[in-house]
Amino acid sequence: MDDLFPRTLYDFRIAPARKLQGRVSGTFAAKGRDFVTEPVEALHLGFPGIEGDYHEGLTRQSGGREPWYKRGTEIRNERQLSIVAPDELTEIARQMELPEVRAEWIGANLAIADVPHLSMLPAGTLMFFEGGVTLKVDSQNGPCMEAGRSIAHHSGTSNAVTASLLFPKVAKRLRGLVAWVEKPGVIGNGETVSLRLPEQWIY
Repeated sequence: MDDLFPRTLYDFRIAPARKLQGRVSGTFAAKGRDFVTEPVEALHLGFPGIEGDYHEGLTRQSGGREPWYKRGTEIRNERQLSIVAPDELTEIARQMELPEVRAEWIGANLAIADVPHLSMLPAGTLMFFEGGVTLKVDSQNGPCMEAGRSIAHHSGTSNAVTASLLFPKVAKRLRGLVAWVEKPGVIGNGETVSLRLPEQWIY
């Protein structure tokens, strides 16, 4: 019966806003015809994302992540950048029994170090980069078989099918974040980044 009555503000447990700081340990761009990236000295960002990148655009076409739309529907591009953490990639590699999993293999644009549990940062987190760029986190980046196949190909594993199936299982909540450009500019390798986490609650 309690569900019939509106909840008050005091029924919710609210975690306060907080700040963290990290460091850019890698910058990458996908200049080819697929999502795999390569190291670059800096990322040049406009409102559509990284200039010339595979995921650049103010809008994108919906896919398997948006089953509520017909595939190919034009929607806002909230996935302009993929962000990963080196320590989480190390853990993914350990669970896949591989020597390494590189950021480039899974299409990452930024590697950010020194932020604990990067993949668990909440939606709405703002990232203020030393050079003036601001990114806004949209959500966790769910691991998929396509990225798993890329890992299998680049790592030279003998069982590509197993690797492609294993990646989505072990990389859940370790695969990083997707974000979009709130304030454009240039992000250089080695920059510090200040993170502003919003208040959080469970509705």
